[in-house]
Amino acid sequence: MAKKKVEELWESDFPPFISVQVLQELYVNLVRKGISDNEANEIIQDYLNWEVIDNDSSLLLEAIQEKKRWKVSLWDALILAAAKQARVSVLWSEDLNTNQNYGGVVVLNPLAT
Repeated sequence: MAKKKVEELWESDFPPFISVQVLQELYVNLVRKGISDNEANEIIQDYLNWEVIDNDSSLLLEAIQEKKRWKVSLWDALILAAAKQARVSVLWSEDLNTNQNYGGVVVLNPLAT
């Protein structure tokens, strides 16, 4: 199901948003699952065609506030802060609480059926 949803994003009329942190985690997990460094790098380069939210000092400061507000890890807070910076209303995550509204960003689990 998640694979189909991602395929739909590739075919959408507008590029989706993705954070540098998510790309970092994707790379690490691809290599951990046996994908070669070169192939993982190519996959990451493909995703760089999406709108990328960079980790910078302002995102970090916002994430610290999100961490305090929602009592989540800094890593999850960085993803929330990136979603808010992108001004999206839906965030796909298997880690955060599904259907919870985090100050205007609703989390959906792409792995849920």
